[in-house]
Amino acid sequence: MNTIRVLVTGAAGKMGQELIRTISQQNDMVLVAGCDVANVGKDAGEMCGIDAIGVIVEMDLAASLRRSQPDVVCDFTHADALRKNLPLYLDHKVNMVIGTTGLTLEELKQLEQDCRERNIGCLVAPNFAIGAVLMMQFSKKAALYMERAEIIEFHHPQKKDAPSGTAIKTAEGIIEGMDQAYEEKSFELLPGSRGGHLGPVNIHSVRLSGFVAHQEVIFGGEGQTLTIRHDSLSRVSFMPGILMAIRRMAKDNQFYYGLDKIMEL
Repeated sequence: MNTIRVLVTGAAGKMGQELIRTISQQNDMVLVAGCDVANVGKDAGEMCGIDAIGVIVEMDLAASLRRSQPDVVCDFTHADALRKNLPLYLDHKVNMVIGTTGLTLEELKQLEQDCRERNIGCLVAPNFAIGAVLMMQFSKKAALYMERAEIIEFHHPQKKDAPSGTAIKTAEGIIEGMDQAYEEKSFELLPGSRGGHLGPVNIHSVRLSGFVAHQEVIFGGEGQTLTIRHDSLSRVSFMPGILMAIRRMAKDNQFYYGLDKIMEL
């Protein structure tokens, strides 16, 4: 098997650093470049608290793509940075694993079209924790049998977007099987107290220190409730899913939205 050459964008971030540590432990992949606007000039390994790996953090993404010739680029930045990075990925025809959230539905559709026109593989996932994917799948099943659902998602205060991409994707799955004719009957004494609405699903976003990524879906039915909850206690929880995505996109030129699309569910 050929070694998979990986470039990490957002290398100095918490997810980027965890991913670099994880890649360094794999036998079938190697980090060939790391890009960020922070820690430029530092060895990526030493930045992450491991031994030096001979990869220096760079700011110039275009130059890094030309020099390193990655098989897969992993983007864990933020939405505004991703919007600037995508044209470079497309121009260099490099397959992508994108964990950055905040793109609109229209932007995702355009990205899918761009990838298909250029025969570029891309997997965009709002959550790479395998348990979170299962939580979304279980919620979609439960929606067939329960009357109503509300979502509460909890993240650290540095998260830029609300609600989370995971909450939106969960709500979209629930809507497929739930009655969308539900009419909200409560009156908000404090505007926004019922959260945001995606169809018939209320979504509540909590941003507090101490949280990493957590979500619970509460279903209500006659005389009963059902709660499905997933907790990521550290960013290590995302690594098995990201590795799965990297290995798939190293040999697949299709576009996927959601880790579930490459899992046998």
